[in-house]
Amino acid sequence: MDVRSSRNDALGMRVVKALESRNMEAYYVQTKEEAVTKALELMPEGSSVSMGGSMSVREIGLLDAMKQKCYTFYDRDLAETPEEKEEIARKAFFVDYYLGSTNALSEDGVLINIDGNANRVAAYAYGPKNVLLIVGMNKVVKTVEDAWSRARNEAAPINAHRFQKDTPCVQNGTCFDCKKSGCICSQILLTRFSQKQNRIKIILVNENLGF
Repeated sequence: MDVRSSRNDALGMRVVKALESRNMEAYYVQTKEEAVTKALELMPEGSSVSMGGSMSVREIGLLDAMKQKCYTFYDRDLAETPEEKEEIARKAFFVDYYLGSTNALSEDGVLINIDGNANRVAAYAYGPKNVLLIVGMNKVVKTVEDAWSRARNEAAPINAHRFQKDTPCVQNGTCFDCKKSGCICSQILLTRFSQKQNRIKIILVNENLGF
């Protein structure tokens, strides 16, 4: 018996109910493969899609699976110039589905996300018709306060390393509430309720994903 997985099952179903109580659509699956199947099921072929820099979306193989289907995907990673990258980032606000994850999720269904340029948190808050988040159970924490701490002291330093920032969190491994150029937590978004029912869709996965 995998006791860790069993614990995640019990917690995951409770978090799904908490998210649903906040007007969000939520699912709990066991594997990356099941997450891809559910994501494709939620996104009709022909939909326009974009995303930020989510590792969770990449790790489950969703982008590769989408290539086998018929989607209009605005991919900023294919941009050849900063201007083209900016143009693609702006198009993301008008897509049918915006893909991503969350930096932390409290057991009672509150999402905490941090961002340097704010394009991701802006899209989560308003713009795309649907926001579809892939969330590993490693990102679920007890309270909103714990979610704040995880986002700033775990997710932020790791992502700052990933994006090769020169910030105190890269140098020291935890948040120093800096005001330095390149700060990866310039904007912090707390999402506690979705005014538009089911606009935010969350697939919880019984695996460790992202940072």
